Amino acid sequence: MRRFELFLAALCGACWIVILLDALRVVYLENHLPLGLYPLYAIAGLAGSFAGHAFMSRSRGLPLAERRRLLLVYVGGLPVIPILVRLMAPTVDQEAAPLVPLWCVFVFAVFTIVPLSLRRPVEPGRGPGPSTGPRSDDRR
Repeated sequence: MRRFELFLAALCGACWIVILLDALRVVYLENHLPLGLYPLYAIAGLAGSFAGHAFMSRSRGLPLAERRRLLLVYVGGLPVIPILVRLMAPTVDQEAAPLVPLWCVFVFAVFTIVPLSLRRPVEPGRGPGPSTGPRSDDRR
């Protein structure tokens, strides 16, 4: 893994540890960040888009095992950021909408899957250039 991915994995690991400490009531996260749902979903979408595009650009030309480790960091680690932000919301907001962290993960997943699904391998003989369009003999 590269330095940036190691930093990202450490950041996500620290966020998961803070969430675990909150669950054990060692630290208290609620009532620290009054954030509405739309900005929260925007954070989830931004994190998902970053994860998808960063994985696509940083994994080019890497062996399969290295690509899987990067996918674990980007897709497995980054959803923790909107979840952590949601846990910092006021308690009343958290009790009014308890499924919001799950929806944030779904928003993250959608924005991550889009760049991953748009990647297609180039077929032999179908590279960029004038020969990529339909040929005149293919039309009926």
